[in-house]
Amino acid sequence: MSSRTATLAPTLRRLYFVRFGFALVWAGLLFTSASQLGPVSVTLLVLYPLFDVAAAVIDLRSSQDGKPAPGLYVNIAISALAGIGLAFAAASGIPAVLRVWGVWAVVSGLVQLVVGLGRRKLGGQWAMIASGGISTLAGTSFVLQAAQPDASLVNLAGYAVLGGLFFLVSAIRIGR
Repeated sequence: MSSRTATLAPTLRRLYFVRFGFALVWAGLLFTSASQLGPVSVTLLVLYPLFDVAAAVIDLRSSQDGKPAPGLYVNIAISALAGIGLAFAAASGIPAVLRVWGVWAVVSGLVQLVVGLGRRKLGGQWAMIASGGISTLAGTSFVLQAAQPDASLVNLAGYAVLGGLFFLVSAIRIGR
């Protein structure tokens, strides 16, 4: 293991554990408020991508070794835009929220896939690669759900739990 990998792995491990915990708490809170767009659910919807921005900034700062990390910069930008987009979409209803969330899930899933592939040597990245692929598929399903008469936010809670589980697996496996 290189010295960069030796210093990056513990930081990513801690970050991934935090992301796992956040995803579980967030999903539980959203699940209890997912039947309508109220102050709690809207706050949660905007908070999730903003938390992703903060995590990507921490990741970027810990992984910089003189080389740019374009995937992380892209993730920061798209997650910030998603937070803003979700705040506006919430005023239009659940279908609009699902469309914005779906597009964000597709794009961020593709970015996560690319970053995971680039970090294969760290170990534990197969979960991030799989998560990126699943996020892309889930995002597509959210966009399709938006057209259904019974569109709901409940599936977003499940999406967060699954993503959190992938972070947990990566946290346990990274650097091994």
